[in-house]
Amino acid sequence: MIPDFVAALRAAVGPNHLLWLPGVNAIVRDAEGRVLLHRRSDTGEWSLLSGILDPGEQPAAGVVREVKEETGVQVVVERLAAVTVSPEVRHPGGDRARYLELVFACRPADPGQVARAADDESLEVGWFMPDALPPVRASVRERIALALAAEQRAVFTPA
Repeated sequence: MIPDFVAALRAAVGPNHLLWLPGVNAIVRDAEGRVLLHRRSDTGEWSLLSGILDPGEQPAAGVVREVKEETGVQVVVERLAAVTVSPEVRHPGGDRARYLELVFACRPADPGQVARAADDESLEVGWFMPDALPPVRASVRERIALALAAEQRAVFTPA
């Protein structure tokens, strides 16, 4: 779903103008180390849970909102794992955008939650081991790898 503010911006600048937008991505891992992905309704591809921040929205709150909207799962943000820039994206309607991607490592707030396709943006959801992902774009694999690397760096070992 296109946020209202993006639709208004798109109407003002036209469909062929490249937009630069802030996005959030969630690397949600459960206690078994599996990653939560969804299959997008617009492209049919498996992808990270993600979205565009609303004007003035705090990034961590935005990623929690996006995961809840898309899967019904309430998450806790553990850390900002990476900041990346997407390649140019041409959406199915022809709109062009690039995203400043804030990648957050998250975990389910309650391990008993059941993930489901909770809105019209998701065809299905699933938990996958990082080394057994369904077909995904290289950028999805890269962001998962960055989050896993950030997790390793964040481990504190006393001297």
